[in-house]
Amino acid sequence: MSSKQILQAMKQLSNQKGQIAALAIDQRGALKKMLTSAGFQGDEQVAIEKFKSLVSEELTPYASSILLDPEYGLPASQVKNKQAGLLLAYEKTGYDTTVPGRLPDLIENISAKRIKEAGADAVKFLLYYDIDESDKINDIKKAFVERMGSECMAEDIPFYLELVSYDSEINDTSSTAYAKVKPHKVNEMMKVFSDARYRVAVLKVEVPVNMNFVEGFTTDTQVVYTKAEAKAFFKEQSQATTLPFIFLSAGVSSKMFQDTLLFAREAESTFNGVLCGRATWADGVAIFAKEGEEVTRAWLQTQGKTNIEELNDVLERTATPWTDKLD
Repeated sequence: MSSKQILQAMKQLSNQKGQIAALAIDQRGALKKMLTSAGFQGDEQVAIEKFKSLVSEELTPYASSILLDPEYGLPASQVKNKQAGLLLAYEKTGYDTTVPGRLPDLIENISAKRIKEAGADAVKFLLYYDIDESDKINDIKKAFVERMGSECMAEDIPFYLELVSYDSEINDTSSTAYAKVKPHKVNEMMKVFSDARYRVAVLKVEVPVNMNFVEGFTTDTQVVYTKAEAKAFFKEQSQATTLPFIFLSAGVSSKMFQDTLLFAREAESTFNGVLCGRATWADGVAIFAKEGEEVTRAWLQTQGKTNIEELNDVLERTATPWTDKLD
C-alpha cells in the first residue's frame, strides 16, 4: 500500500473487519448468454443496464463494495449504496479466439484516470494466464500488467488483478484432466504476479482446486483430490503470495461457494474476502428475462438478499483481514 489515498480506498472497499465482501456484476458476454438462454427478446443494452442497476440498488446495502463495468454498469454505479465501495473493470470482455494466447485487451475509451473520475475506488483488470504457455506469449502479458500497475500507481488508485488460469492444450477447464493440473496453474501464476514490479494491491483468484473433484464434495465425478491433498493446495496458495487475495465464485452455486470458503478456512487459507458474482444473483437473470423488473426486484429483496447475507456470515467466520498483510 504505497499511499494514504490507496489505503483509504482499500478501506472503502472493505467491511469493518477489514474483509473484502464485494459483489461482482461486471459480466458482459456471459450475461448476454444468460439472458439469451432464458429466452429474452429485446434491447440487450437496456436490459443489461437495468438488471445491473437492480442488483446494485437492492444488494449493495449488504456488500462492502461492487464491481461493475464502464460499458453497461455506470447507471448501476449511481444507485449503489453510498457506503459501498466501487470497482470498475478495465478490460474488454472475452478474448480474441483467432490468435493464440488469450491475449488481453482494454476498453478503448477508458483509462485508469477515467475510472477514477467515474467515482471508482479501484481498477480491476482480468488476465487469462497459463503458467506453462510460451515465454513469448507470457512476456506480452507480463508487460501488459506492468503498464496497468504503473498507470494505477500514477493515479493513486488500487489495482485489483483478476487471474484466471487455463491450459493451452486442455480445452475444457471443468474436466478431470484440467482438475489434475489446476493447483499448479493457479498457485504458480500467483507467485509471478505477486512481484512488486506489477504494483498489484489485491489478487482476485480462483480456488486452487476444482471442488467438484474433492473427496466428500462429489458424487457424480471421480475423486481427483483427497481432502488432505486439497487442503494442502489451499495452504500452498496462501504461501504463494504476501499480497491480499480474494476468491472469485467462478459461477458455482451459492451453497458450493459457501462450502468452499469453509473448507479453505479449515485448510488455514489466509484469503481476505471474495468478489462474488453469479453465486449471488444468477438465478435472478431468468426471472428478469421472463417476468420483468418488479418480480426481479422482489426476488433480489428476498432470495438475493438471503444469498448475500448467508455468504457474509460465512465470510466473517473464514476470511482474514487484509490489514494483516500490510508491511
